[in-house]
Amino acid sequence: MSSAITAAKRHRAVILATTALAFNISVVHAQTVASALPPVEVSPPTDQNKTRARPLTDEGSGAPRPARSTAPRRGTGTGASDSAGTGTGSGGNGARQFNGIVGTSSTVITAEKIAHSPSNNLPDILAQVPGVQLTSLYGSAVNGVKTSVDLRGFGAFATSNTLILVNGRRLNDIDMAQVDLSTIPLNSIERIEITRGNSGAVLYGDNAVGGVINIVTKTGVGGPPVAIRAEAGIGSFNTRLGNISVSTNHGPWSTSFYGNAIKSDGYRDNNALDQRNGVGNLNYTTPDLKAFVTVTGDDQKLGFPGGRLVDPSIGLNELVTNRRGAATPFDYGNQQGKSATAGFTKAIIEGVDLIVDGGVRNKTSQGGFFGSGAFASPLPSFSSTYVDADLTTWSITPRLSVRNTILGLPSQILTGIDYYDAAFNQSRGAFKGLAATHVYDLSQQTLAGYWQQTIGLLPTTDFSYGARIQNTRLSARDRYDALAPGCALYFNCGAEAFPLDQTETNYALHVGLEHRFNNVFSVFGRAARAFRTPNVEERVASGPAFDALFNPIPGDFRLKTQTSHDIEGGFRIKSGGFQMRTSVYNMDLENEIHFIPALFYNVNLDPTRRTGLETAASYRLSDSLQVRGGIAFTRAVFREGTFAGKTVPLVSPYTASAGVTWNIWQNYLVLDATLRGWGERYMDNDQANTQRRIAADTTVDLKLSGTVDHFFWSFAVNNVLNAEYYDYAIASSFTPGRFAAYPLPGRSYLLKAGVSF
Repeated sequence: MSSAITAAKRHRAVILATTALAFNISVVHAQTVASALPPVEVSPPTDQNKTRARPLTDEGSGAPRPARSTAPRRGTGTGASDSAGTGTGSGGNGARQFNGIVGTSSTVITAEKIAHSPSNNLPDILAQVPGVQLTSLYGSAVNGVKTSVDLRGFGAFATSNTLILVNGRRLNDIDMAQVDLSTIPLNSIERIEITRGNSGAVLYGDNAVGGVINIVTKTGVGGPPVAIRAEAGIGSFNTRLGNISVSTNHGPWSTSFYGNAIKSDGYRDNNALDQRNGVGNLNYTTPDLKAFVTVTGDDQKLGFPGGRLVDPSIGLNELVTNRRGAATPFDYGNQQGKSATAGFTKAIIEGVDLIVDGGVRNKTSQGGFFGSGAFASPLPSFSSTYVDADLTTWSITPRLSVRNTILGLPSQILTGIDYYDAAFNQSRGAFKGLAATHVYDLSQQTLAGYWQQTIGLLPTTDFSYGARIQNTRLSARDRYDALAPGCALYFNCGAEAFPLDQTETNYALHVGLEHRFNNVFSVFGRAARAFRTPNVEERVASGPAFDALFNPIPGDFRLKTQTSHDIEGGFRIKSGGFQMRTSVYNMDLENEIHFIPALFYNVNLDPTRRTGLETAASYRLSDSLQVRGGIAFTRAVFREGTFAGKTVPLVSPYTASAGVTWNIWQNYLVLDATLRGWGERYMDNDQANTQRRIAADTTVDLKLSGTVDHFFWSFAVNNVLNAEYYDYAIASSFTPGRFAAYPLPGRSYLLKAGVSF
């Protein structure tokens, strides 16, 4: 669907430049979150297909830990969890406190924390982690659809700089579409592992510049012979939802299915959502062999209402006069996805496992963009766009996990090969069913090899290093039809882009160190290099589309690869029920890729920099009461060039969160509350920092829930204070003070009830 979004934005930009009347930027995202408490301990997984940076199990109490003794998992790791009780160290001096990629700052969100959250969508749950920022067009009213999650300050381009994984396999595609987290059923999630910074690029490659979010799903392995859970809910904006999960176990075989469906009218006009998602697993588990097959499917229909226009020069402020209205009452986007993945883990010899998995993923999307008509006509404008896209990605990722000793020092090695083959086809025309003006065909193959090793230098000290070499081959073509219907009246017909055949090689590096002074206090540090290759839609708009007189100029699909260099250090404290983590970091980037609406195409920016500090803490006051909180400072600036010293748009310098879980009465009544606040941010398209800023704000969410035998219920109130806010707006390039914003919902309610057996 982002293919449609991208096309629409180019079209809107031209209309804005030539008429300065509409300013209806449609769906501009990224160019456009018992009496004791349930346990929150993380159980180390046994399936290495899930992640590539495996947590360490306890060595037992009272004895120093002989460094890591289990294989790394290829993934983001569990790192330094911000969650009380998360982590594994409970032993004597030297016992491991935290796990994951050595030297990184990481967080785990467990299934219990997801269940306790007042939020009903995954982006809002992630936003409770310090340093995570959201850019949302519609908010919780439509299940967090099309919300981007930003790790370490990338603003409009967070989607391309944050790598999303499910069970250790990448979801980011070669197009610009953000991974729509709303398509992952919440009831299917076992835990979420968040690793900040770019060290994950060694294990996963592209897009892991700001960090990696690995969503580990449940499989039903080891559960009862049959388990069923069903839930239904109703809420504000005519929201109706249903969730179901079923799992079975028989000998070495187990199966599971997790599905959900939601319908909502949305907070705004033309913002209705109709969505269904499903995940199915088949697993075979024995001591020497573990195998799995996973299939997924999702279907989504969504209305795009466009922005609310504010223009002080003519006394217009639709945020006040018609906050819930639609600037584009006819625009829409549909998306369908399906995937199949299979793999196995086989013990070859003692200490050596062969892990192989592969799969195919297909995504189709259709979008119609009609505008609101010239001079605010209630009919669609003559300048329309219909976009139809198809993306298929095949992959295979074999690897070896080796546990051995080197010169008497315990060692873990993970080495493997990643191969991805993606084919992208997109047609753009005036209306559905008419001949396309442009048909883009792009194919990309990546082949990478990587090695990551962790060595226990001392019982209290771990050292790791790793490297990846990745070759990317791209072929891009544009078929242009100047006689396509509507082209004579349609600004975005443009010219046929020059073909491109390109091969390049990139590399990623990581080195990390952790030292535990005692059971309570440890320090960590790392340095890393990562890269991000341009996605296909950035290449489609990678050259001057029009000259000064708006005559079309052919594009060439060429953009430079973005690179980043990180350093980070921090400390962790764990004492009884108290945990705390603090880290500071600096990231320098070259050739950062960015869309400039005033120019209507993507460019490689002058060097940029991110620096920041992140702190999280939690404290279990008693068996029934736990509090948590965090704060982050993020500074994202241009280092050189025209905007040197200016702040990158859509990045708040300060974010903070706080929460409490109180088991009031033996699980019959539980209270959960979260608070999230953020500072001002500059609007999209305001690299010069001359326009007004998006205001700072705070939201509070509350939830009461309970369980009685097999029955459970919850009642949540989101945005209790009824804050009228937005976190995305785009500034006009031509009229100072003029902008379009996407208002988010005020106070809303959701009542759910269900049964499990």
